[in-house]
Amino acid sequence: MATFLNPYLHFEGVARDAITFYASVFGGEPSVMTYGEMGMDGPDAGKVMHSQLDRRDVGVQVMASDYLPGMGADSLPANGMLSLSGDDGDLLRGWWDALADGGEVHEPLSVKPWGDEFGQVQDRFGVIWVMNIAAAG
Repeated sequence: MATFLNPYLHFEGVARDAITFYASVFGGEPSVMTYGEMGMDGPDAGKVMHSQLDRRDVGVQVMASDYLPGMGADSLPANGMLSLSGDDGDLLRGWWDALADGGEVHEPLSVKPWGDEFGQVQDRFGVIWVMNIAAAG
């Protein structure tokens, strides 16, 4: 797997509809994971924790999720969020360290329930980066 950069979009309860729409535009079949599938209970368990449309064959990959209460658009910087993904752990961890230098780690880079390393950092310019390092296997 190559290392790549892609947009990560956030919605208020319509991420499933949005990623389905993007699939109708760009082709492919989106994957969707809910908060409930990751162990959350309650009224927001059916919201999208992570969805992904992977059409790297044509240069398109889009990720999307739903905000939870208290995580509205005002909680993200105006200049948005970017995602770095791949399986080159050394390269990506080096980038993580560089992005975190002078910035703020929101979620430490660590192994998550889906098996990959994941973290979130805000760089010194206010840009939020999420990083996913694919599990070896």
